[in-house]
Amino acid sequence: MSVSAAQVKELRERTSAGMMECKKALEEANGDIQQAVDILRTKGKTKADKKATRVAAEGVVRIQSSNDGKYAIMLEINSETDFVGRDENFLKFVDAVAKAALNAKTQNVEDLNALTLADQGNVTVEEARQALVAKVGENIHIRRLAFMNAENNVGTYVHGNRIGVLVELDSNNPEVAKDVAMHIAACKPLVVAPEHVPADLVAKEKEIYLAQALGSGKPQDIIEKMAQGRLKKFLDEVSLLGQPFVKDPNMTVEALLTKNRVKVLSFTRFEVGEGIEKEKEDFVEAVMSQVQGG
Repeated sequence: MSVSAAQVKELRERTSAGMMECKKALEEANGDIQQAVDILRTKGKTKADKKATRVAAEGVVRIQSSNDGKYAIMLEINSETDFVGRDENFLKFVDAVAKAALNAKTQNVEDLNALTLADQGNVTVEEARQALVAKVGENIHIRRLAFMNAENNVGTYVHGNRIGVLVELDSNNPEVAKDVAMHIAACKPLVVAPEHVPADLVAKEKEIYLAQALGSGKPQDIIEKMAQGRLKKFLDEVSLLGQPFVKDPNMTVEALLTKNRVKVLSFTRFEVGEGIEKEKEDFVEAVMSQVQGG
């Protein structure tokens, strides 16, 4: 059957699918708009399933905070390429998901996927993700989520949409909280204090330093002191408190906190793609795949 331009327009507005896809779906549904919506969603899911195994290591980190600053969520949502990571449709999806996650105080990705996006036609986050995959032609993956609730305020910092930090202090000092979050973004500490470094990592590092010191030919007690000195330096380097403050390297972060009479209770740092093994891809081949709907 033939479908009208008005029907195609309405279906496009409801689904954001391409004009020809809308036309074909309406023809298949004999002009029934709702059935055509279902057809497009099914096709979108099929496309999403086909692309789900492709590595998505680009994308953005997004932070959304409550009006009173007492809680915040941080998301990493990945795409396959930086090009799609800057795409308007992708960024609208990211913003909608972040807003929904904050409103629901969601604390894991599984619950997040089931939330409804009211401003995107009352579809779930997962349905919207599948539709976006079909539209942009790349695997889109909500990789992780962090939720932080503080008695005072949650310090936040985002650098270039690729690095994000949430930090909780024991008292209300937004300026220091932001400075500490910025420092964490730049200097990548593993833990708050040296004593929080996992025991197995400490033991492994000490073993390495002892082996290095043995080559010096010095007495055993000197070797032990050399290893302990190197271990202390390592623990300071990987812990927040022991690092030189990024805005003033003449003081440590611990000195900054002491000066302002605050303590860091916890922090979370996300960086886009960290820990994901990226695939090497031929650019021309990738473009042709997009053109051909691969």
